[in-house]
Amino acid sequence: MFKNFINHFKTVCIHKYFVFKYMAKAGYPFRGFMHDWSKFSPIEFIEGVKYFDGKISPIIKCKQANGYSLAWQHHKGLNPHHYEYWVDNLDNGGVAIKIPYEYLIELICDYLAAGRTYHGKNFTYVDELEWWKRKLENENPKIHHESANFITFVFIRLAHGIDKLGPEVFEKAKEILKY
Repeated sequence: MFKNFINHFKTVCIHKYFVFKYMAKAGYPFRGFMHDWSKFSPIEFIEGVKYFDGKISPIIKCKQANGYSLAWQHHKGLNPHHYEYWVDNLDNGGVAIKIPYEYLIELICDYLAAGRTYHGKNFTYVDELEWWKRKLENENPKIHHESANFITFVFIRLAHGIDKLGPEVFEKAKEILKY
């Protein structure tokens, strides 16, 4: 268990480092620094240690084992950069709300950082785009269509080398998609 504690702590720190790096490139260094501090709260950290394997998120492992994750319930409720935060009216199937621009940038950087954290030197923007396409097709996430289109637009431009990660790609998406 102690080994899981250390390795989970390192993984969270690596993830936070990459989010900070990507958010700084996007022009939001402070938001990058503030990203995901809730992962160190007892409810999130303890579950993270329990289900840590170094290959996928402990939240996914916990959901596979139990069908739900209390850490995830806590995390998404405190962190508006997750699209799940922007779903209301669950008693009637849920209504996806358009994610505010700054949180959408953070979500994209979060996805990129997670890919980089778990895939290391094997990480590519192409793989991230393919992961996102599979997520849209297989999971049918409850995300506002304009927010999903924005993420897809950015991932396509990064994967095909049209743009580099930085404020320009986000501003271009904002302008072209009228976000």
